[in-house]
Amino acid sequence: MSKRRKKDKGKFIPVNEPLLSGNELKYVSDCVRTSWISSSGDYLDRFESRWAEYCGQKYGVGVCNGTAALELAVEACGFPAGSEIILPSFTIISCAQAITRSGCVPVLVDCDPETYCMDVSQIESKITGRTAAIMPVHIYGHACDMDPIMDIAERRGLLVIEDAAEVHGAEYFSKKADAWRKCGGFGHLACFSFYANKNITTGEGGMVLTSDDRLAERLRGHRNLCFLKSPRFLHEEIGHNFRMTNTQAAIGLGQLERIDKTIKRKIEMARKYSGCLKGLPLQLPAERKWARNVIWMYAVLLRENRKSSAWFQDGWRSLKTKEFARWPSYKIMKALEDMGVDTRPFFIGMHEQPVFHEMGFFKKETYPVTEMIARAGFYLPSGQAVTDIQIKHVSRALKGLFHEK
Repeated sequence: MSKRRKKDKGKFIPVNEPLLSGNELKYVSDCVRTSWISSSGDYLDRFESRWAEYCGQKYGVGVCNGTAALELAVEACGFPAGSEIILPSFTIISCAQAITRSGCVPVLVDCDPETYCMDVSQIESKITGRTAAIMPVHIYGHACDMDPIMDIAERRGLLVIEDAAEVHGAEYFSKKADAWRKCGGFGHLACFSFYANKNITTGEGGMVLTSDDRLAERLRGHRNLCFLKSPRFLHEEIGHNFRMTNTQAAIGLGQLERIDKTIKRKIEMARKYSGCLKGLPLQLPAERKWARNVIWMYAVLLRENRKSSAWFQDGWRSLKTKEFARWPSYKIMKALEDMGVDTRPFFIGMHEQPVFHEMGFFKKETYPVTEMIARAGFYLPSGQAVTDIQIKHVSRALKGLFHEK
């Protein structure tokens, strides 16, 4: 049976479905009524300033998507060609791509086996005389350990470009500040995505935050083709058309107004999942004592034991990326799909990406934690529109797979 037919019968549970239950329609209608639908307007100004303030930064620069946010952030720093930026292997390709497209070199570290965020203990050993920045990536709603990252950056004279695309509203307790601080409020630059599956969505969209006046000015210029104030059509640098529209920002502002309710619901959903899945051979989402996890996606990791052994056949630890269909996570996701449950796999590490091997990067590198979780991890339907009944259905489906085995 196709996904379409499953949806028609009301049995298919999508991995994510956005919830637009606030003032989104009212604000978008106002954009249409007043004709302010392009890349300037009151909603854009308000969304940029309010999101920056919420996260603890001075400026927000709205862009067309999260990938553009990362590319703009790296480019705005003006690093010399060949500069190195340290990031986790376990992340989306947008991070490494933003680095290479600016003529810089991505340098990888492995990740924590429970939070899936970058292993901070590996950063120092990767610093060289060419290192220019660190790019921590908050994963699945859980914060990176930011105090030691910021300490290393300050001591070594490095910039921090925070990828906060998955942690809208998440917090980190900084011992340095003796306070809880929002993710996205630490880096010299911080990047967000507002894709449809995020805690705040604008459909497509993103934003770069900073408290640095000079960087903010460069971000605005490079977002908008590097036009000069006068004469407008004289260009001293090459920029991009990365603008966010006023209409997108109107949706984002409506979403921002109810972010506390969104986070409360996300945490409630996670508790219900955890209660239902207790006792299964799964590693459930973690939360360090210094983090407030917003559980952007309810991510689980298959544990190899008697109950799950059938999913780990075929010597999965040595399987290559081209054999991903035999990975435990992909096999169990296929079984769930057949039962009408949509899922998503974990990231495949940057060091295993063929495109980067062709560019000469990471060919002999290995990151065991990243490789293990890529092969055994997946996440369940976690969108804001998921109901308690659907959570129970997903949990029953997952339990049934282990009982059958």
